[in-house]
Amino acid sequence: MASAFETFRRLGPAAFVVKAIISVIVADMLLLGFIMLRRTYRKRYFAKRDARLFEIREGWDALISGEIPYATWRTKPSDRQLVETMVLDAFEVAAPEESARLLKFMRDSGLVEKCISDARNHHGWRRHRALVVLGRTRAPEGIPALAEGLRDRNPETRLAALRGLGQMACPEAAVEILNWVGEAGLVVPALPLQSALIQTCAERPQVLLPYLQHAGASVREVLARVMGEVATPSLGTEILQFAEDSLPELRAAAARALSYAEPGLAVNVLSELARDPIWFVRLRAIVSLGKLGHGTAIPFLLHGLADSNRLVRLRAAEALMDLNTEMAPIFEQVVAMRDRYGLHAYLTALENAGLQPKMQAEIKALRPASKQDKAVLLEVLRTGTVPPEGHAPQEKASTAAASGS
Repeated sequence: MASAFETFRRLGPAAFVVKAIISVIVADMLLLGFIMLRRTYRKRYFAKRDARLFEIREGWDALISGEIPYATWRTKPSDRQLVETMVLDAFEVAAPEESARLLKFMRDSGLVEKCISDARNHHGWRRHRALVVLGRTRAPEGIPALAEGLRDRNPETRLAALRGLGQMACPEAAVEILNWVGEAGLVVPALPLQSALIQTCAERPQVLLPYLQHAGASVREVLARVMGEVATPSLGTEILQFAEDSLPELRAAAARALSYAEPGLAVNVLSELARDPIWFVRLRAIVSLGKLGHGTAIPFLLHGLADSNRLVRLRAAEALMDLNTEMAPIFEQVVAMRDRYGLHAYLTALENAGLQPKMQAEIKALRPASKQDKAVLLEVLRTGTVPPEGHAPQEKASTAAASGS
């Protein structure tokens, strides 16, 4: 009997094709075997993990209270990772008392110290993960380690540290971020920096004020946007210094903060900001005038109805709806303005608030007013059409006064 090699030799060039086919079949079988083996292993691994997860969940209260000794799971990497993940997930939805209990457990069990050690000693993706996890613990003692990550040469490490500090959501983390930005400048994308500062400065926006005065142009612009989001009554009159700033974001921040100030002072400043050349500054000013709810703001809100920006007009109309005053006299003034877009914005806000029946009743009870004037106002209310020139009630009143003189 001829050997296999003799058979291949007789095939000539076709032997190469046969060898290639056999090699492909063998490779496919090996790959298929590897895939099946890997699937079997992963199935067993996840089944074992789920069983252990359920076991930990059943003894959750005993675990957190310390009744279960930390040594039973602390020295096992898989168990430690499961416990760490479960505690951090519980942090996201926990009430303040429960959050304090979870943080105490992480400190007592050494998980916080483990996260700090990993954030300082690991490299690459392991360090990135440790920085984010450390931020999720919200443990103040982790802030120095996160601050070190901000000064790393790797941009991914800097972003992970910035994200971790943002999750701390405390003024101490904001100070570390602001100090770093003051030293290094804008070396990360603006949006992650802005998001982290909004989270950390919300409790105490005053920490931004010194940096706003001395930061570089690019950093100052980001800080101005942050101030516009976190401005609160706690800023008091300190925010007034930015009402005439060259940065629109700071003027908008001043407008937002003034919604909580004393009306006599706030209306004067907001009336100027309501004429700002930048639309979102005017928008913030109009919204703040509406929040003040003061009668002296009505002329400026009416002026906002004639604004070139649609959002400003809508906000001005909504602010007029929220005023605790009679609506019919204001509606007369809106009609007398003869601004179709402003009228439509007012009628839209009126309809959205469900106040059309109330407006009809006030128009019918309006005094002193002729039946023709009331009919004109009711027709405008019904159709949304600007009346012909000289037919609006206040226009006729002004015409009559002029002829009498």
